[in-house]
Amino acid sequence: MASFSLLSSLLVSLTFLFSLSSASPFSLEIHNRFSDRVRHWAESRNHPGVWWPQHGTAEYYAALAHHDRALHQRRSLATTSPQELAFSDGNATYRLSSLGYLYYAFVELGTPNVTFFVALDTGSDLFWVPCDCKQCAALSSPSYGVNFAFNTYSPSKSNTSETISCGSSSCQEVQSTCSGSSANCTYKISYVSDNTSSSGYLVEDVLYLTTETIQPQTTQASIIFGCGQTQTGTFLDGGTPDGLMGLSMSNLSVPSILANKGYTLNSFSMCFSEDGIGRINFGDAGSSDQSETPLLVDTQADLYNISLTGFSVGNSSYTSSFSAIVDSGTSFTYLSDPMYTDIVTSFNSQVEERRASLLSAAASFEYCYYLSSGQTSAKIPDIAFTTQGGSSFPVNDALLTVVSTTGNTIGYCLAIGKSSGLNIIGQNFLTGLRVVFDRERLVLGWQNFNCYDSSASGPALAPNGYNPKKTNQVSVLENSSPRLTAMSSLVLLFMVTMLFM
Repeated sequence: MASFSLLSSLLVSLTFLFSLSSASPFSLEIHNRFSDRVRHWAESRNHPGVWWPQHGTAEYYAALAHHDRALHQRRSLATTSPQELAFSDGNATYRLSSLGYLYYAFVELGTPNVTFFVALDTGSDLFWVPCDCKQCAALSSPSYGVNFAFNTYSPSKSNTSETISCGSSSCQEVQSTCSGSSANCTYKISYVSDNTSSSGYLVEDVLYLTTETIQPQTTQASIIFGCGQTQTGTFLDGGTPDGLMGLSMSNLSVPSILANKGYTLNSFSMCFSEDGIGRINFGDAGSSDQSETPLLVDTQADLYNISLTGFSVGNSSYTSSFSAIVDSGTSFTYLSDPMYTDIVTSFNSQVEERRASLLSAAASFEYCYYLSSGQTSAKIPDIAFTTQGGSSFPVNDALLTVVSTTGNTIGYCLAIGKSSGLNIIGQNFLTGLRVVFDRERLVLGWQNFNCYDSSASGPALAPNGYNPKKTNQVSVLENSSPRLTAMSSLVLLFMVTMLFM
């Protein structure tokens, strides 16, 4: 123990003695940070404000003891404090227009581990994957837009899987219709899209995560998720065919489980890039220079709800008090009146392009515009929200670009839908931001961010068969009869055919 304390107070200056002879060994001298050798070295370089205690004095030994205590505290924090965690395959996320225009990530479950490609949804509670399927989406399809097959989970094939019984406290979180305390805890979750649901029973198994450090360490986190036996609606038509990860404030969401079991801090971040490749980090509490606003706590819903006090469109500003849900699982943004009408009419009055009713019918957005032949740019008014507390929430990408199947950009739409009452800031309005969902402090944080800027993981790579686009796009086929192709209500990126004049 004495030798450990002595070594812990060494360092700061390492004098390297090199020899050009290949036969000479590499050697170094180690000096105490308060030694005369280090003091003379610093003084020779005129370091201002440097103080060294005199060797042998009380100040000298007090300084050594203080250094020991500080170093031991740092080591203790490094080994006991929760760290940021990412999925074992990395923290990259991918936005796929062919799969509902949502963000997805690769996750690994069970022993032996099985990989799933799941949608990331801050507006949902439970994490579920297709499992012992009675009615699930196909494992592969050309419409998925990827060239890898999906997987299914089976509790009987995992050595670490356990079913959750009706008598478990976790079962109360899903309002199960249990038949007895020892029976499997069943669940059924219905979603906003018509006739869309997932049902099955709860299981507990390991989720593989990794630390965001220079030398990553794997963590096997025991989590509860849904063995999704039966899917309906859009889940059978190309929407999240390989599962959905709920990231809400519910006790059964993955961030809640990780925090409650001490794996991470009770916070996580998602980065939404313009090219559709983002990041997710569990335990990320943000930075001191981010903008913030309080989260509104609703005992009836576990959603990320914030209060807004106004907004601006170009040179026009409006004062309006309303709340909105920040939801990564909603592709586009939806506002109710009067906010919707104020924003779209102000936007329309400030753009120079001609309204395009055919594009509006195709993309399901009211305000769309043609670009002239050869036009490569347009003057678009900036949109921003003012949040409770005064912070500005910038909208970096409010448009849906309309391109022909030949690759020509022919127009754009203001990608805001009209809602009958619920205001949702969808992931298109989160583009270009790192958003921090700090559930410990009950704040939402954000800042403009380069999602490729990661000191630990490096640039994110797209999965095979995925071709990211810089902007939101809707494709059209030129020189054909006007009509809409039938698409799922969940998939909001439309392929349309129409006649252009």
